[in-house]
Amino acid sequence: MIRHVILGSGPLALAVADELSAEGGTGVVVDRKGDTTVPPGFRALAADLSRNDRLAERAGESAGANPYFEMFLVAAIDAALAAQNALVAAEAMGLGTCYIGAMRNHPEAVAAELGLPPDVSAVFGLCVGWPDTGRPAAAVKPRLTQEAVLFRERYDCSAEAALLERYEPEMRAFQASQGIAEVGWSKTVRARVKGIEGLSGRHVLKETLERMGFGLK
Repeated sequence: MIRHVILGSGPLALAVADELSAEGGTGVVVDRKGDTTVPPGFRALAADLSRNDRLAERAGESAGANPYFEMFLVAAIDAALAAQNALVAAEAMGLGTCYIGAMRNHPEAVAAELGLPPDVSAVFGLCVGWPDTGRPAAAVKPRLTQEAVLFRERYDCSAEAALLERYEPEMRAFQASQGIAEVGWSKTVRARVKGIEGLSGRHVLKETLERMGFGLK
């Protein structure tokens, strides 16, 4: 059974809920107060420094370390670790999952939709749901070999070129099996880092986060 999670409780959100209900679907509408129980579905995991601000404020103390980049980095890492643990637990129960990095494309709009206070930003989304058994299982994309990413004692990229050359046919074969352009891995990565156009608007993420209350000193 697929359950639907709708973020927001405005007219459009309620109309979508009504349509899904008419089709026999089930789900939950999550309002901005965050007081609705959320079933397996779509949820945002956030880098949250606002709790530290409130804790210090109630004690009449300063949260002077919060505006520094280290604090944001720790919050983002904590969110990623929590998500990975949730993902492993969900898949152990037979659920399917998928990270949604596009949450960072429009962080201010996401924050407004979720009612996030200053010093809180969605790092990514995480889709959780029951796989459709009527469809074939998705293929697992091949990854770089351990020799290319795992180093002992010291970083060593001396064999990188050869390892990447060996990896390219595997990626092209995977792309062909999925019916997508056979461009390989290296070309995809180069296109992503070639210029700001590959960042999907995230080239201004630092400025956006600063407007949302993060100091990032």
